[in-house]
Amino acid sequence: MRQVVLDTETTGLEPNDGHRVIEIGCVEVINRRITGNNLHLYLNPERDIDEGALAVHGISTEFLADKPTFDKVVDQFLAFVDGAELVIHNAPFDVGFLNHELKRLGAAYGTIEQRCGVLDTLVMARQKHPGQKNNLDALCRRYDVENGHRELHGALLDAEILADVYLAMTGGQTRLSLGGSDASDQGGAAVAEAIRRLQGGREALKVVRASESEVSRHNDKISAIGSSNGEPTLWEKLEKGELH
Repeated sequence: MRQVVLDTETTGLEPNDGHRVIEIGCVEVINRRITGNNLHLYLNPERDIDEGALAVHGISTEFLADKPTFDKVVDQFLAFVDGAELVIHNAPFDVGFLNHELKRLGAAYGTIEQRCGVLDTLVMARQKHPGQKNNLDALCRRYDVENGHRELHGALLDAEILADVYLAMTGGQTRLSLGGSDASDQGGAAVAEAIRRLQGGREALKVVRASESEVSRHNDKISAIGSSNGEPTLWEKLEKGELH
């Protein structure tokens, strides 16, 4: 089964007010395995970004000025998601924006729902954990998914985190198998549980380091925030040794 965990960032909250998609992040999952085949797009929205949205994702109009518009990448995006089940947290928001973008290009593109199945992990989380907070940060804490590197929202980073959360919510990821086949995944889980018991029930500490692409995206966003504010951010000053 092919799934695509998807997230977007936008210029604001309501597409009917003319707000646009500015970032798309997609993470491929096949038979409950994260494949590493991702799609990441920045888009020029041809409009300003609301201050509230900028505070959430840190992506400035200046940063997006030389990025392609949606019509230039729509075929690439649709080729990646066509036929997959999309896994989205609060799916009506992202699907609504994507459908708005497709509608702008003409009826021939149809809708996301005509091309893909859609699974809303927010609905799933509310069913599993009624009366509790079920935003992505809360689910990361609940399922021990590392998200300490998530200082600002980013579509690909959030999609990567959501992929881990979704797999944890639905029984765990079969990223590694000890026998080279899906049949051995349960055996691998049993071995992991045995090791955990030998450690006195303590889970081994998980060390997650940012990849080169994540570091690059982080630096781009920090620079964009500094540019929009007209002065270097505290992070940049710290990196340069200007703060002690």
